[in-house]
Amino acid sequence: MLCQSYFVGVTEHEEGLVFVLDGVTMADTLNETQVRHVAQLARLKLADSDVPRLSKQISSILDYVGQLQEADVQGLEPMAHPLPLHSVLREDEIRASLTVEQVLANAPGKAGAFFTVPKVLDTGMGGG
Repeated sequence: MLCQSYFVGVTEHEEGLVFVLDGVTMADTLNETQVRHVAQLARLKLADSDVPRLSKQISSILDYVGQLQEADVQGLEPMAHPLPLHSVLREDEIRASLTVEQVLANAPGKAGAFFTVPKVLDTGMGGG
């Protein structure tokens, strides 16, 4: 059963090499039942023809995660992003705005200090 949230590792089992997900184990190739269960948990509808392909793809992903688990990360500091990030946005500055008259100068419809637009909620089509 594949329904846990954290990958823990790869271990030997009577079925061969298995992946351990938060204490739940699975064989290195997911079977049809496991793929359908994962799809059900994700609220996905699968065609019968998709199941074999997804079984191979998910198994390949889990195999890759298993390889990542073998990497020696002892002493490495966790990071949020692999590249140094800096803000590309300018600092907020207070500056003069347009006046109401300037904003409404090219408006197709206005009522006092407001824009007017056609009604869209009551279209007579039963939608609102």
